[in-house]
Amino acid sequence: MRTAVMKSYLAKPGTVDGKWYLVDADEKVLGRLATKLATILMGKHKPTYTPHVLTGDFVVVINAEKVKLTGRKMEHKEYDRYTYYTSGRKVESIAQVMARHPDRIIRLAVQRMLPKNKLGRQMLTRLKIYAGPEHPHQAQQPGSVDLDKI
Repeated sequence: MRTAVMKSYLAKPGTVDGKWYLVDADEKVLGRLATKLATILMGKHKPTYTPHVLTGDFVVVINAEKVKLTGRKMEHKEYDRYTYYTSGRKVESIAQVMARHPDRIIRLAVQRMLPKNKLGRQMLTRLKIYAGPEHPHQAQQPGSVDLDKI
């Protein structure tokens, strides 16, 4: 007697094409936006998600300077970096980082939600962040995405 065999689909590295999505960060909360972006970059919003293959899509984020923070994070949240020199620890508040590099806070929030390996670094290269409303990716024809449905 034969039994039913269940098969799982595993994507192959060369067969997955990435779509381009445009996300407006205007008045979006930073952490909630970052979780949605990480989900799209990993490809978990697709039925063909495979953990060891880059199945995610490209994301273009505009208006990064208008992202919102809840609570008193603008006063208390700090970013550390190290220059690898003696006494090279630099601590900056999120307000200072936002004034100089508004794209960096979104990139760091998303980076910390991705896998910490080669695949995670490849996923992060698919994230394009711009401070203003202009972006140079019109040729890729990015479609808009409803982040509430992801």
